[in-house]
Amino acid sequence: MIRLLAFLMWLVTLLPFPLLAGAGRGLGLLLYLFGRERRQVTLINLGLCFPTLSEQEKSALARRHFMLFGRSFLERGMLWWSSPERIRRRVKLTGREHLDALKGRPVILLVPHFLGLDAAWTRLSMEYDLSGIYANQKDPVFNALLYAGRARFGRSLMLSRQDGTLRGVRAIRSGYPFFYLPDLDYGPRDAIFVPFFGVPAATITGLSRLTRLTGATVLPVIARMTDDGYRVSIGEPWRDFPGASVEMDTRRMNAFIEAEVMKMPEQYYWLHKRFKTRPPGEKRPY
Repeated sequence: MIRLLAFLMWLVTLLPFPLLAGAGRGLGLLLYLFGRERRQVTLINLGLCFPTLSEQEKSALARRHFMLFGRSFLERGMLWWSSPERIRRRVKLTGREHLDALKGRPVILLVPHFLGLDAAWTRLSMEYDLSGIYANQKDPVFNALLYAGRARFGRSLMLSRQDGTLRGVRAIRSGYPFFYLPDLDYGPRDAIFVPFFGVPAATITGLSRLTRLTGATVLPVIARMTDDGYRVSIGEPWRDFPGASVEMDTRRMNAFIEAEVMKMPEQYYWLHKRFKTRPPGEKRPY
């Protein structure tokens, strides 16, 4: 089944980009209509984070989100199999001067979970040797596809989540920009509760702890889906980070992500159960 799905993904990459994007939006709409569980997760997340939205507004935002998710899923095939020229044409990269200025020095790329993050990895790996953590997938065929897609360009260092943090620390110290996605609910381990849109959210403290261990500079990377592809922006280095405490650093990170989400709320990864881990005695919302 996975091989058939991969073949279909490869096949649609042959389409002109407007048709590829349209097919992705159509797929996303089908997922919205028939994927009851993830639709409910998305609506619950939107209700918690945007309590002033009406039911109609939440539903409309959720539909837009699913349509963009469908796009990002199909367009992943373009990242895996299309020519480098096509990828550069469709995935624009700005802010390279911020990363170039830190060449050879420890750098952490803070990449929130926007739907374009795979495009961000691919486009950056065409220009830089990166390091990053990946989670092994249950299906070995799908796991191999993901790994090969992410390792397609350059000499990036792919670290399994099961390897622990030591290899990640070594990679950062050796000058590999570390592609870091710390804004999912990974459970209570190594996490503290800090607000995310006013809701206590179990948030890993790795960004603060890794910068303290390695002396790395934090550069935010935001991936935005556009009508004709993607725009990946490397931001200016964070000043005065790390700060006075790990908790303050983690609050700062969540506040930064909130501000970016408000610029394009339909593009954040709302399908994830962001609030599944709750403070003691508090009921899970899902």
